[in-house]
Amino acid sequence: MKEQTIVGIDVGTYQVKVVVAKVSAKDTVALPQIIGTGFAESRGLRNGYIVNPEDATRSVQSALFQAEKSAGFPIKHAYISISSVGVDEIFSHGEIITSRADSEVTDSDIEKVMQDSEERVAEHIPNRKILHDVPLAFTLDGDRVLGRPRGLRGTKLEVDALFVNVIEQHLADMVAVVEAAGVVVEDVITAPLATSFVVLSKAQKRAGCVVANLGAETLSLAVYENNLPLSVKVFPVGSNDITNDIALGLKIPLEEAEKIKRGGNSPYSKRKLDEIINSRLADIFELLDIHLKKIKRDGLLPAGIILTGGGANLSGIEEVGKAALRLPSRVSGLDPSTNGKLKDPTWAVAYGICVWGASNQSESTGINIAKQAKNSIVRWFSQFLP
Repeated sequence: MKEQTIVGIDVGTYQVKVVVAKVSAKDTVALPQIIGTGFAESRGLRNGYIVNPEDATRSVQSALFQAEKSAGFPIKHAYISISSVGVDEIFSHGEIITSRADSEVTDSDIEKVMQDSEERVAEHIPNRKILHDVPLAFTLDGDRVLGRPRGLRGTKLEVDALFVNVIEQHLADMVAVVEAAGVVVEDVITAPLATSFVVLSKAQKRAGCVVANLGAETLSLAVYENNLPLSVKVFPVGSNDITNDIALGLKIPLEEAEKIKRGGNSPYSKRKLDEIINSRLADIFELLDIHLKKIKRDGLLPAGIILTGGGANLSGIEEVGKAALRLPSRVSGLDPSTNGKLKDPTWAVAYGICVWGASNQSESTGINIAKQAKNSIVRWFSQFLP
């Protein structure tokens, strides 16, 4: 294996971030080593989707220019993330009769039962594209399978599966913006999964946890249990709502409210400021709690909630999260193995894209699950090209 270079582009509502990383030919287990970064103010986006393609393309070009200068070479290919409010999930069930005469379950059987489960929900998600399919549980002749069913013997194979999907137009617009900046898109991943690859440990994923990225205009989350993503969701709330609340509550300009939110010196009452911030945070965590109740995981995730993104830097957010969700709560930075080059959690998505893009292994971290869509996005998008 030759040394591989991977580029991850996170087109967020607040900033566009680009990470250039390399994977050593000698050490394919270690995380990718960062060799270049770039960022720029985001323009032309709303709640994670494109509203002005020209402005968004210029933002991507600016971040790419920085990253190319930092890495020392031009960027021609990249993996990207999407975190628009159009990201959603749907669950399905599939079942087939195994194909071999000796009833041994094959990889082909597993693919067919996943295809059956996808076909059952396709008509319920018009105008949407499935990005990731996750087999949550297999059953063979009525008995729950612990692990993968390949190699076992049985007649009827069933699966319960999660399908992470996105509005087709949001996806097409995002890919078009990046390609208009001169970069070929290799594949697309949802931002919550990208984040999880670098801020969650295997122990946390196994025990059960939720990683929540509080961005400028979106709250994206992924819920894990037994090393599998059980749920992926994006809500149209973010730290900009807190800025607006501060501006209204203190009757000050938005620019001043943003500085105060970020920890700048404030002539206003700290008690009043904390009340404003904590009130909005409580609303945000209530949304999250409602979702956890919907998937029957409220108060049942031992590893708790791991907070990341720009909004995670707010003072007191861990305490509010702990009280609202009745779960352990902590703010996560990036793994020290990034060589100390990235400590700010707002880089988690861009670096997580690199980790995902660099991995061709079939492992239990969820990376292989997300990557089952490999190349399908590129083929799908080609139908929109002139």
